[in-house]
Amino acid sequence: MNWPVFITRARTAIIFVAIMAIGLLWNKWSFLALFFIIHGGAWLEYQKLMDKIYPAYRNISPFHKYGVIVAGFCMMLFATADYWEIGSFSISALGFYLGLIVLFVMPMIELLFTRNLDLKNIWISLGGLIYISLSLSLMIHIRSGALWGESGIASLTGFVLPLIIIGSIWINDTMAYIVGSFIGKTPLSPISPKKTWEGTIGGIILSVAIITAFGHFQMDAGWHYFFISLIAAISGTVGDLFESKLKRMANVKDSGSFMPGHGGFLDRFDSLLFAIPFVWLYALAFM
Repeated sequence: MNWPVFITRARTAIIFVAIMAIGLLWNKWSFLALFFIIHGGAWLEYQKLMDKIYPAYRNISPFHKYGVIVAGFCMMLFATADYWEIGSFSISALGFYLGLIVLFVMPMIELLFTRNLDLKNIWISLGGLIYISLSLSLMIHIRSGALWGESGIASLTGFVLPLIIIGSIWINDTMAYIVGSFIGKTPLSPISPKKTWEGTIGGIILSVAIITAFGHFQMDAGWHYFFISLIAAISGTVGDLFESKLKRMANVKDSGSFMPGHGGFLDRFDSLLFAIPFVWLYALAFM
């Protein structure tokens, strides 16, 4: 156990948790604002990583660079599913029509003003839309409650399910770090040599156990808590490894530096980006 590092991480985590709690719990608008901020920060870090992995990506036009981020914001607005409205004005409809404009204008400008069109740059940007924007859009869609409609499970609302996903990942990350620090001996993967099988398995087990114990008191949804926490913990671990692979390819330690001891947006939300789509699919199929 590296205690100075642990203390730095703990102090930063307290501030981070406080900000996250305000965004998640205050109201639906703070929730939307929180994930808009996460989306913007994650995209800027993703583009910096891609610049290092594939230097030709640095040559994309400013319109391409920021246009894909705007396209991602449009996806998130569309995913609000009329839950977020200003009077009779639907921001979901705004996201839809603005997204259509962006999808029409971006290829036109790319073809007209880019001298050396590199298809790989386009695929990299599309990958970012799937990796970051689609995932966070599905979180917004979960929060909207559109998956349930008029029916569904009383205790698993659009307000509660995001908390379960995030709670499962945070418990898994924290317990994996602690268990791995004390008893970890077997490396999990060359991609992330500090992670161990002991820490990974311990984190998943403790995450599922804690969330399931909480869900035990929700008689109408106990098993859902088990499966959601299991899905989030396992897919979150894969997401962590995926981002570690990107950092290795870019030859950087962290994707950013906005959180001392934790790195950047992608370092903090890499697990969440992978967990959300799988939990969304589970909710769609079984809830």
